[in-house]
Amino acid sequence: MKKQVLVIHGGDVFSTHEDYIQFIKEFTIDSLDYFKVMDWESSLQKELGEEFEVICPRMPNNMNARYEEWKIWFEKLTPFLMDGVTLVGHSLGGIFLAKYLSKNIFPVSVSGLHLVSAPFDDETDEPLMDFSLDVSMENISKQISNVFLYHSKDDQVVPFGELEKYKKEIPLAKVFVFDNRGHINQQIFPELVENINNKNS
Repeated sequence: MKKQVLVIHGGDVFSTHEDYIQFIKEFTIDSLDYFKVMDWESSLQKELGEEFEVICPRMPNNMNARYEEWKIWFEKLTPFLMDGVTLVGHSLGGIFLAKYLSKNIFPVSVSGLHLVSAPFDDETDEPLMDFSLDVSMENISKQISNVFLYHSKDDQVVPFGELEKYKKEIPLAKVFVFDNRGHINQQIFPELVENINNKNS
């Protein structure tokens, strides 16, 4: 039986619908390459190999996301997950998983939780609205013994200081700090692949 890896992608959040519409109007697309998925999320299946089943659901309205909508959609996936699943969240997907696991008992055992470039609260440059963490993360440590945090010092989207907040809330988490990975959107993510493999061996 294949080992499951569930990846929750990032997204954008706006305070008002007007802000969202203005963003769309002002957003510049230089070429069709913008619409091609060329990051580690799309290459993870190849990097991990046939022993794994990588699941990358498209979350609702990712350009103007709301936590409650993502929660409803996410819970449609959970009946298909098996004990030992690995959870990976990038950016907004990271804070979504952190908040969800802080407030809920997950229905199956989780072999590892990987939070990549995850924001924490509204001290970031962009509003997080209902994604903002408003509860203790103690429930995560009770449910999951292997938590991994990844952040780059030169992240232009989520300030590096957000990592310290996660470290404080999840003191036993394994932390990976990079100097020049930006928002960690590169094509391959060898550290993540290695950690997933090690936790599933």
